[in-house]
Amino acid sequence: MSDPQREIWAGDPLLLTPEEAARVLRIGRTTVYALLKAGDLKPVHIGRSCRLSRTELERYVKQLETRPPRRPNGRRRTSRGQSGVLDLIHNPPDGT
Repeated sequence: MSDPQREIWAGDPLLLTPEEAARVLRIGRTTVYALLKAGDLKPVHIGRSCRLSRTELERYVKQLETRPPRRPNGRRRTSRGQSGVLDLIHNPPDGT
């Protein structure tokens, strides 16, 4: 039995324009160009043409799934604990 996902992609082109990649990822064209500029997406150049492989789009999405989420300020969450921060509030240093 063949893989149904591979059958769906069998008729699709291997390389996509940034505009086509944006439609596949359901993001804006400008966002795709920003991801290319940041190095998050790695293009294939054929002459002066810039294309993105479907494999590269899959790699990028898998990377997003394993990456820790961003906070609203744009920084990534870290595993640093904040234990002890509230201890200063409840147990002020001597002399206060």
